[in-house]
Amino acid sequence: MIPRPSNSIYSLSHLILTKNSFFFSSSSSSLITLHDSESKPISSPFYNLLPPTQNPNNIVNLISSILKQKSFHLSLFQNEIKEILPHMGSHEISRVLLRCQSDYSSALTFFNWVKNDLNITHSVQNYCIIVHILAWSQVFSQAMKLLSELIQLNVPDEDIYKNLIGFTEDCNWNPVIFDMLIKAYVKLGMVDKGLETFRNNVEACFVPNVVACNCLLSGLSKFNYIDACWEVYEEMGRLGIHRNVYTFNIMTHVLCRDGDTDKVNGFLEKMEEEGFEPDLVTYNTLINGYCRKRRLEDAFYLYKIMCIRGVVPNLISYSALMNGLCKEGKIKEAHQLFNQMAQKGIDPDIVSYNTLVSGYCKEGKMQMCRSLLHEMIGIGIRPDSVTCRIVFQGYAKEGKLLSALNLVAELQRFGIKIPENLYDYLLVALCKEGRPFAAQSFLIRISQDGYVPEMSTYVELVESLCRFNNADEALILKSEMTKKSMKLNLTTYKAIISCLCRVRRTSEAEGSLEEMVRLDILPDLEIKRALINGYCEENDVEKAVLLLKYFAKEFQVYDTVSYNAIVKVFCEGGNVAELMELQDELIKIGFVPNSLTCKYVIRGLQKDMELDDDILDRDMLEV
Repeated sequence: MIPRPSNSIYSLSHLILTKNSFFFSSSSSSLITLHDSESKPISSPFYNLLPPTQNPNNIVNLISSILKQKSFHLSLFQNEIKEILPHMGSHEISRVLLRCQSDYSSALTFFNWVKNDLNITHSVQNYCIIVHILAWSQVFSQAMKLLSELIQLNVPDEDIYKNLIGFTEDCNWNPVIFDMLIKAYVKLGMVDKGLETFRNNVEACFVPNVVACNCLLSGLSKFNYIDACWEVYEEMGRLGIHRNVYTFNIMTHVLCRDGDTDKVNGFLEKMEEEGFEPDLVTYNTLINGYCRKRRLEDAFYLYKIMCIRGVVPNLISYSALMNGLCKEGKIKEAHQLFNQMAQKGIDPDIVSYNTLVSGYCKEGKMQMCRSLLHEMIGIGIRPDSVTCRIVFQGYAKEGKLLSALNLVAELQRFGIKIPENLYDYLLVALCKEGRPFAAQSFLIRISQDGYVPEMSTYVELVESLCRFNNADEALILKSEMTKKSMKLNLTTYKAIISCLCRVRRTSEAEGSLEEMVRLDILPDLEIKRALINGYCEENDVEKAVLLLKYFAKEFQVYDTVSYNAIVKVFCEGGNVAELMELQDELIKIGFVPNSLTCKYVIRGLQKDMELDDDILDRDMLEV
């Protein structure tokens, strides 16, 4: 906003009086028809009888005049012209902007006033005019901002381009605006639109500059549009755009992404033909590409060439080579290169140390990893989350999780903070290794520092304890989860109920069933079978039958396996008569016997007959 001088307070009416000659001399031109879709069409000559501030036909002249008065703020006279503001549509806004194009500051002030104070949404035309004005005045950052804003309005891209082209007839314009459009699309992640704009520019004979082309190449490479990268690169050569070292470095990266590292020598020769020596970025990109493709011989050849040509390898060069060696299992050679780098005065960083640590972990040489950790800490490089995860995973792979727990305590003494997600990893790993008590003890220790496990970690620990029938410890953890407002899930209840049933505490398990049902957690088939089998194992067949009926009535679960478990108990006890009564009742509910049911019943009848024979024999002996 332009500051208003304190010693010169004008009212709008005073301004109009001083400008009367201007307004009335243009009265003939004010008798125009406003045919913009957002404004009200005015054509009656009687509007000339109104005061200028009430004549809709004067709105463009009025605002343009105000903008030329540096002592005025547009917002100060908003109320005085509010009667004619509804007549200001996109067409009128464009006319005002065009009149102000020699003064970008006034044009921008008006543009922002319309958008922010009047809450009028600008049209594509309004945006294109102001962007042209700003670019012509070399206010590129503001022009780029508004261009990006226009793109994000989700208007058709062809409308933006068409209007930018169309207003070159009415505006002072700078061809760089079409380069800026390419860059705006790329920065917004719309590289396909950037490529389309590049093609349109070429077709319209707007030759892009090398900066815009490099920006587009970088964006296309990032999204792995390899063929499009080569299209733009070749088009640059055809148009005579002078490619620079950034162009070649981007294309070197594209070569490596393309996977065709055999093209490298030819590309480097082309680069040199155009007068560019490969620099450190070029060599590092190629070395990294060769290492990723496991072509270490070629990578080290380039390393030697860069040294011969006086390009000094840096930390990135050595880290790439070390990583390549480690992937090939050549950890000894990688460590030698690491020492060589240090001897040349290049200080290692966390990445180079992590590369070595990872290599030794893959080889199972955990003692070396520990030594490297101490070495890092000794020179002031703190192990990060990547370092810790690599080492912990190395110990897990070797089945030495207890050593990992000791390392945690050691790192804590050095003031190294272990990320909580790695605590979760160690707890879960201990559970999967069948060490729930070690996990529980570790949890107690780290909880003193404020660590709270993830829900999934708690569930894993509960399941692990239950697998070893440690029901009491599992129930303690369940209680902790409840106190911490963690929502228990089906998996947790299933583990606890199954465990309680196995240790013949089925009545407690049934209590957990009632609890989960109150929480609207529906039991599954596994829980049903565990409970019924539990009561059957405890010879409490009456409760087993009640549960069988409960599941059928409440959850419409008709499980023949559970049904047969009850049948088996009756048959083994020789209670076939009771079973027949029960079976009639269960068939009415919906249970259907199968071949196994019949087998149990036959066996039960045989057993019943054997008992009758034994009784008869005993009676005969007594006689």
